[in-house]
Amino acid sequence: MKDLTESFSGRSLNVLRLIRQVMNAIVIVSGCIMALTFFFVVILRYGFDADLFAYEEWLMTIAFWMFFIGSALATHNRCHINADILGIVMRNPTYIWYRTLVVQIIELMILGYLSYLGIAMIVEEIMAYPMWQKSIALKIPFMVPRLGIAIGFIMMTIYTLLYVYLLLKHGPSKVLLSEDIQQAEKMVK
Repeated sequence: MKDLTESFSGRSLNVLRLIRQVMNAIVIVSGCIMALTFFFVVILRYGFDADLFAYEEWLMTIAFWMFFIGSALATHNRCHINADILGIVMRNPTYIWYRTLVVQIIELMILGYLSYLGIAMIVEEIMAYPMWQKSIALKIPFMVPRLGIAIGFIMMTIYTLLYVYLLLKHGPSKVLLSEDIQQAEKMVK
């Protein structure tokens, strides 16, 4: 299954596409901002013997958003790095399906707990208002990067839940697991 989003239809398809497009935009814009910032830091530091004031603070905030939204996109595209030896050895589509289902359910439980912690982190920040923790120089509220963390975990949980739903809906079919089967066949040869 190449694109998780395209497995749905109607309004849910449009919502999932929009969310993915927004997340792609966040990652692209964040990457460009980080690259330009480092470019200007080098120019200012070595060309003009100056310093860009407190750039670490806003870059760290942008980095949190980029990393966690990027992780959600990787969950959507199923392109996280894994060390799956069983996936290489197994050839039976039914066994591959059961293994994938078990792995995804474990991942869903872990991500569900991490999403809960992310939401608890945001609620804690909101409850602390107006005494929010802030960065030293630019006074960026810690809630800004923490919101990126929470949204990233929530989106990873949603995409994993959707994948588990599709696994259960289609059962051990070659259509859904064709990439896993093809990868296993390539590794065995």
